[in-house]
Amino acid sequence: MSDPRVRQEIALRAAQLMYARHESEYFQAKRKAAKMVGGSDRARDLPSNAEVREHVQLLAQLKEGDRRKQKLRSMRLEALRILRLLSAWRPRLIGSVFTGHIREGSDIDVHVFCDSAELVAERLEREGMVCDVERKRVVKAGKERHFVHVHAEGGGFPIELSVYPIEKVNFPFISSITGKPIEKTDQRGLESLLREEEPGTDIEAELLALEQVIDPWLEFDALLRPLEQVKQNPVYHPEGDALYHSLQVFDLARGVRGYDEEFLLAALLHDVGKGIDRHDHVAAGVEAIQDLVTQRTLWLVAYHMEAHEYRAKTLPIKARRRLEESEHLEDLLLLSEIDQAGRRGGVVVPTVEEALGFIRGLAEEDA
Repeated sequence: MSDPRVRQEIALRAAQLMYARHESEYFQAKRKAAKMVGGSDRARDLPSNAEVREHVQLLAQLKEGDRRKQKLRSMRLEALRILRLLSAWRPRLIGSVFTGHIREGSDIDVHVFCDSAELVAERLEREGMVCDVERKRVVKAGKERHFVHVHAEGGGFPIELSVYPIEKVNFPFISSITGKPIEKTDQRGLESLLREEEPGTDIEAELLALEQVIDPWLEFDALLRPLEQVKQNPVYHPEGDALYHSLQVFDLARGVRGYDEEFLLAALLHDVGKGIDRHDHVAAGVEAIQDLVTQRTLWLVAYHMEAHEYRAKTLPIKARRRLEESEHLEDLLLLSEIDQAGRRGGVVVPTVEEALGFIRGLAEEDA
């Protein structure tokens, strides 16, 4: 029998690995933790998944405090909206949002019973969500299984929809943590849970307010995507389309200001107006993002073209003085330098998802 103290140490180390997202699977986290403390990694000597989860929750409570409770409420409201949108396919909320065991990076997990994942994705896309259908093949203990997921972003939270054939609607799915049937609830059950949490609150009013909140990250994504179709003048932009250029500029900015959320956002979004109005992309871009970004980011985007003239000493004197009055002139000139440097062909750049994910990570750290 394993030493209880070592077992507890393994559970804690495994929880730390999972909370920090270095590991996503309980078994791998426990084996790695066992090696870290010099314990046995035999299955019978390792703590249970439930023991590790308990430590994960303690870490989440310690690090996130009251903010976690507020976030859980918001995630459950968003989950209710999803259940209602997909009601034709008998959706069930499962996972940490239902049980209350959320932590930083948790997503909204839903089971949906439909013979076409594309239909599910199409329904969510009509609500303005960005969706991706993933098909996975898993071989475990000599058995091959296939899984279909729809990944979506809604209400500022990641959503994972596991799509199963209609005939599986009453199938007893088993939890990998407890070894028992997965805890789940439907729309009516979630509504009851929300009312129990905060008696007297108007759920419909909360949902309405939630739907009226604009998710800036979805807006940024929608503004960036069309840039791939914007072919630029090869004299000034030999690298190709405006999206490839924008991602180059972002990556260069990350190399010198990887900590500066506002500057990175300006670098990524500086040319979004080209997907709206090629004749005056600066004004179009400023109008598109003015309610979504800080005044510093907006100013950098608004004057990035004048900054090129400033550096070339061709900007009229009044315009020069206007720029020099700003405390952000140094940042603007750096953006101009990076903008002109990000025009090379054959450079490996991050995806839109990776770029936005990096900036969003900075924003969440500062929240």
